[in-house]
Amino acid sequence: MLYLRAGLLASIALWVPLGTAQAQPVPPTEEPDPKPEEPTTAEEPAPDDDDDPGPTEGGDEPAAAEPSDDAPASPAPSEPALAEPAPPPVPADEPGAAVVPEPEPEPEDPFEDFEAEEVIVTSVARAGATAFQSSVSVSDITESEVRNVGARSTTEIFRSLPGIRSESTGGENNANIQVRGIPVTTGGAKFVQLQEDGLPVLSFGDITFGNADNFLRADATVWRIEAVRGGSASTFASNAPGAVINFLSKTGEEEGGVLGVTRGIDFDTTRADFAYGGPITETLRFHLGGFYRTGEGPRQAGYNAENGGQIKFNMTKDFKKGYARLHFKHLNDRTISYLPAPVSLAGGKAAAIPGFDIRSQSISSRNLLTNRRIDSGEQTTTDLRDGVRSISTALGAEFAFELPGEWTVTDRFRYSDNRGGFVSPFTAGVLDATSVAADNGGTDLVWATGRSAGRTIMNPGGLAGNGYVIDNLLFDVRVDDLSQMVNDLRLERSVETGAGTFDFLVGYYKSIQQVQTAWSFNFFLQEARGENAALIDVVDNSGKEPVTQTVNGARAYGIFDPVFDLTFERDAGFAALVFNRDWFTLDNSVRYEFLRGRGTSNLGSPNEAMGGFVARDIDVNGDGTIAAAETGIGAVDPTNLFAIDYAVDYLSYSFGANFEVDDDLALFARVSRGGVGNGDRLVLGGNGFNNAGGLIDDGIGVDIVQQAEAGLKVRSYDGLLPGYVGAFLTAFWADTEESNFEITSGRSVDRRSRALGAELETAYRSNWFSLTGGLTWTNAQIREDNTNPDNVGNKPRRQADLIYQVTPAFSYLNHAVGANLVGTTSSFAQDNNDLVLPGFAQLNLFLNLELAQGLSASVNVNNATNAFGLTEAEEGSLPANGIVRARAINGRTTTASLRYDF
Repeated sequence: MLYLRAGLLASIALWVPLGTAQAQPVPPTEEPDPKPEEPTTAEEPAPDDDDDPGPTEGGDEPAAAEPSDDAPASPAPSEPALAEPAPPPVPADEPGAAVVPEPEPEPEDPFEDFEAEEVIVTSVARAGATAFQSSVSVSDITESEVRNVGARSTTEIFRSLPGIRSESTGGENNANIQVRGIPVTTGGAKFVQLQEDGLPVLSFGDITFGNADNFLRADATVWRIEAVRGGSASTFASNAPGAVINFLSKTGEEEGGVLGVTRGIDFDTTRADFAYGGPITETLRFHLGGFYRTGEGPRQAGYNAENGGQIKFNMTKDFKKGYARLHFKHLNDRTISYLPAPVSLAGGKAAAIPGFDIRSQSISSRNLLTNRRIDSGEQTTTDLRDGVRSISTALGAEFAFELPGEWTVTDRFRYSDNRGGFVSPFTAGVLDATSVAADNGGTDLVWATGRSAGRTIMNPGGLAGNGYVIDNLLFDVRVDDLSQMVNDLRLERSVETGAGTFDFLVGYYKSIQQVQTAWSFNFFLQEARGENAALIDVVDNSGKEPVTQTVNGARAYGIFDPVFDLTFERDAGFAALVFNRDWFTLDNSVRYEFLRGRGTSNLGSPNEAMGGFVARDIDVNGDGTIAAAETGIGAVDPTNLFAIDYAVDYLSYSFGANFEVDDDLALFARVSRGGVGNGDRLVLGGNGFNNAGGLIDDGIGVDIVQQAEAGLKVRSYDGLLPGYVGAFLTAFWADTEESNFEITSGRSVDRRSRALGAELETAYRSNWFSLTGGLTWTNAQIREDNTNPDNVGNKPRRQADLIYQVTPAFSYLNHAVGANLVGTTSSFAQDNNDLVLPGFAQLNLFLNLELAQGLSASVNVNNATNAFGLTEAEEGSLPANGIVRARAINGRTTTASLRYDF
């Protein structure tokens, strides 16, 4: 069965109760099964049974309501209460019973559960609260919706969540994520926590060359993805005042599975997905699934740039008063990273330069597949085809049990062995080919690789059809250890009183995060060609004998080679108190966090005699001579590292209220304060430590975000318009302080910014048509800047006034067709507010057809108009040549899929 809950904002549509005042659900005619289950998300309330542990945050999806691979997430609407009950049928085995053939099943309405209420399980204090009953801003997206919106990667899924701007232009991962005016001053997702089943993927969202999304993939094992923006995300997760994005897994409540294959039509990719789960016994169930994907990817690279996959497994044992579950995941994946590359900007519009189209081409090349790196004076070789190598083996456990005295204890534990690497070319400069030789001590340019290797370039001005040379800064990072241990323990109880219900929660959180990385940066000269660019050598022919200044295209080795061996230990206690009285909810939560960082690095020392690099001349290619590129190589001195030992602590809180005016209107308000403890980027900055390795000012070790939001939720069924209309309107305010360091520009950040805005989520459904959308308007300003006071009063970089998503869809029987539009208005490339990144809109199309029962085919077109969309640029002002180094969305890509649900 192909089943579509179209729309990105299903959480709004899911507010509507089933039925109206004249058509209420029929109450159950039998006593509920006394056997306790996991908390339920079904629209009807779970049985009031003492054995039921109640819902818990972060992945305790309801046992009775979680969808199987081929079933809706919630039951179909009940018959109206006033309907005349049908007489009971005569049992077939009794005399006189008529033999009547079973009727043909009615075609299923793919929106039959569109108005059911979904229970929020991520970062909320009140167990069992729905979006309509809660004072937090929450959205979700299901596995089927992910397929429809054309997401080619995990990072592209995030762009479909209202209020979240995901710069999903770096490939499968390595995204920069911005939420509600909280700026992206460097990279990654500093103020956002990415979770799998309620626990963080990594303790920090912005580890340099180790973003959390590098170790996160979406596949057929995902039930749904929940995003809680602001509010209680500050108190129920670490480093998450902006948002918590939680990937919730299927756990096999009902037997079923899926097999699927996807093939690129106009680009090289092949992906296979599988999943299967179900009960083993009455009290034991499992779910198993994963994917494998291989191909060149959506842009030309000259080699197989994406190769790998993952497998996930969980098993759940249900007990009389709770449940226990084991999780396992193994990810082994290689993906390409698209870093800034040349783009033309003229007249406020982006365009490809001759010979290089960033939308479909990359600066990766089969003529640069290996790199010689210097590690503490020793040479090793890296294969560039590894790209972003992500290897993660994770084992976790969770349980929830009811204790004497009506208390419920919930614990989640996971250990993840994370490692890999990050190797990718970065455009450090776009150079005039006619001056490159002289600028590097030579007279001529010679092909170093490719079919013309060894030949002199006779016309540098016409090189690659554009006359440019890319100064290729190759990032070669060993990610030796990003392993993490994390545990979240909670004790909660609900107390009924005459005044209302009080929910109590206390918890303790512990995590240990390793950061062991070693970097090696080398420079290469490369023609500015988008398809298998060749490397270029500089030769000095002014003397009696030619002298080659470069080494096989490398103009410098060991430019920046830091090493880190750090451990971050985090302890947090948190508590919540929620009061609920039918139409009114008041929730309060606090979190006190202690973070300690220890370890060694060759950076960070205030004493220049300690740490740093030792300049050496090294014969890298072993030819017996030292070329200019082989001089002054900054090798690490492992005997002279700087020891770091610092600690910070901070308080986070969140207070909110939700008032249900009537069945179709609710008002809410919330204030919150959340902290983010800084990790390895503190060491990169190199100016915040004293000689003992402690912080000069504890304030740079933690950044605080203060927020306020208020709004309303409305829903109407056959009111102003035929069908269902729902809307969630929020006004928000955020004050953000941040200390940070950006590696590509070498700039430190120490500033405060402020943003106010409004966010709208809306959904409409009538018969077989649906239209869902989200829109966020933001007015942001830099209020203080201690490193660059000239920026005060400017907008933070890459902060658009308006971002939006809209998805119309039409479905008949089990066929569906629709579109998804994601867009942004213009923004400034940098904080100086000079260079403007043009706004753009990306249109994605989908068509799903059921070929037979359980068998479906689909076609998906991503960026159907081949729009040119830039999400970032390194320059703050337009260079004289009109060329900037930018990241862009992929051009048009089309896939066809065949899927079998069973």
